[in-house]
Amino acid sequence: MTYNVGGCDRSDDVSSPKVVVSYYSDLLCIWAYVAQTRVDELVLKFGDDIEIDHRFVPVFGSIAERIGRRWKDRGGFAGYSKHVSEVAARFEHVELHPEIWTRNSPTSSLGVHLFLRAAALVADDSEIDNRKVAARSNRSTVEELGWQMRLAFFRDLRDIARLDTQQDIARELQFPLDAIRKRLEDGSAFAALAADHESAGQHGISGSPTFLFNEGRQRLYGNVGYRIIEANIEELLNDNTNRASWC
Repeated sequence: MTYNVGGCDRSDDVSSPKVVVSYYSDLLCIWAYVAQTRVDELVLKFGDDIEIDHRFVPVFGSIAERIGRRWKDRGGFAGYSKHVSEVAARFEHVELHPEIWTRNSPTSSLGVHLFLRAAALVADDSEIDNRKVAARSNRSTVEELGWQMRLAFFRDLRDIARLDTQQDIARELQFPLDAIRKRLEDGSAFAALAADHESAGQHGISGSPTFLFNEGRQRLYGNVGYRIIEANIEELLNDNTNRASWC
C-alpha cells in the first residue's frame, strides 16, 4: 500500500461526493479472478457513492515471457499451473479447471483487453444497454462481459486470447458484434487500451489487481482483504462530507 502524505498540489478542483476507485487488472491474473467478489461487494455496499473505473494492465501481455521463460526453472507451465491451483484452493468461491495453464493456454491477455475496451466504447455510445444486469453482483453489461471472459478461461479452459472465443462470449450476452468490430477497425479500442497502459505507468501500477484511490494518493496492490479496501473507501466518503479527520 502506497500513501502520498500531505498536502497541496496545483489542482483547485472541489472533491466530488462520489469516490472513484480505479481498478487495474489483467484478465489472466488469478489474484484478480479471486478479487472479483470483493469488487462486487464494494458495489453492492456503496452503490452510487462509488464509481469503479475498470482499467487493464498487461501483466500477461506475453505468456511465452511471463510463464515460458520466467517459470522455466520452476516447472514451466506445469509449475505455474500448480501455483495457480494452490492459490485457488485457498478460496472457496473460486472455480478452477484442473488443467489450467497446461492445456489450451492463451498467448496473451492483450487481445481480450482490447475486445473489452471496444465493448465499453459501444456502451459509451449507447449502442447497448449498459445498466446493471447481474442481480447478486450489480455488474453492468460490460462488467459482466469481463467476468464471463474470466470464467471462460479459469473455469472452462477456453482460450480467451482468440477473437472467435471473445465473439462467442459477447454474442451470448447479446453484444452487437458489428459495433465492436467497428471500434477495433477504426483504432478507437487501441487508443482506449493505450490510455489504460499510460495511466498505469503514470501511477506506478505494475501488478494485478491494484486499487487506486484519492486521485492516485492511495494504492492497494495484490491480495488485499475486503475490509481494508472498505475502510479506505469509508474514510474517503467521510472526508467528502468535510468532516475533519486526523487518522
